[in-house]
Amino acid sequence: MKKDYYEILGVKKEAEAADIKKAYRSLAMRFHPDRVEEKEKKAAEEKFKEISEAYGVLSDPQKRQTYDQHGHSGIDQNYTSEDIFRGADFSSVFGEGGGGLDDLLGQFFGGSFGGGRRSRGPSRGRDIQYEVELTLLEAFTGMKKSVKVPRNEVCRDCNGNGAKGGAAIADCQTCGGRGQVMINSGYFRLAQTCPACRGQGRVIKESCPSCHGQGHNRVTRNIDVTFPPGLDNDSQMRVRGEGEVGPGGPGDLYLYIRVKDHPQFRRAKNDLEMDLLVSFVKATLGGEIEVPTLSEHVTMKLPAGTESGKVFRVKGKGMPDVHESGSFGNLYVRVMIDVPKKLSADQRRLLEEFAKASGEDTGGSFKDKIKKVFK
Repeated sequence: MKKDYYEILGVKKEAEAADIKKAYRSLAMRFHPDRVEEKEKKAAEEKFKEISEAYGVLSDPQKRQTYDQHGHSGIDQNYTSEDIFRGADFSSVFGEGGGGLDDLLGQFFGGSFGGGRRSRGPSRGRDIQYEVELTLLEAFTGMKKSVKVPRNEVCRDCNGNGAKGGAAIADCQTCGGRGQVMINSGYFRLAQTCPACRGQGRVIKESCPSCHGQGHNRVTRNIDVTFPPGLDNDSQMRVRGEGEVGPGGPGDLYLYIRVKDHPQFRRAKNDLEMDLLVSFVKATLGGEIEVPTLSEHVTMKLPAGTESGKVFRVKGKGMPDVHESGSFGNLYVRVMIDVPKKLSADQRRLLEEFAKASGEDTGGSFKDKIKKVFK
């Protein structure tokens, strides 16, 4: 899952705007791709984008309030990747010019981000979220799976501009093509999204009949995704370029993983737990028993006199660690004594002789006595 924005910047939830800017400036200087060695550049780019997204939200009072109330879902539902940065004051982080931050963010996310300036270029498509269900075995082995994802794509008939047959698109007369209008409020002037063009800065004289002027159509695509071994219910995958397609390029697809319960194994992070029925004879005398795992059957030595409920560890037979290749959790086997429900005459006679030799009273239910011994 996405990390907490406050945690990413290393600030408290009640941090002041100045503290948030200071934390971002420090991290941006540390992870700026132009400030690291070539071998560290890819990791630095990912970290730089992560901290910039966190700053884009937390430095804007409205977005920050939305995040505090609704978390990541509130941000994802109300803002595109470009919208997250719109209004954030990146230019003042490093002084005038922003130390190249505007260009770098524009390269990563598209658009223009300096000082809240509105991008006049085409916007990229929205990021989308989708839940994928895996079995425990699929999560154990990893796999390549085709995922059907409904998404918006650029209308081919109008090439995404929403106008019929290349009809003219004019600048909005209300805002002059800026996408915003200024309103006076006492001593202040406030910028507000233009109600006539809804922030687009343009108006369409005749809408495309295929997309009804929206510039996009709803389609369902089969997307091949490789799921690594070890995914859990709290796992999230980002598939670049497989979000909704906009005039400025595609957004990203975020896959949220849900792992189904298994009838035999219970999962605790990278460890697995299971109950294993063992005959009371084997538990009493000891010996080797066969234990199933997700990959194979293994042999485990059972000590003589094992009590019901005793837990044994089978090292390295749990789930793989999704973050560390070749690392596995453990399998914990809880032994449960399997009390026989039916006995032959010979079996009953031999057990009664054993009970007498042990000084046990053979009266009452034999099954109840066995349960009492191995409870």
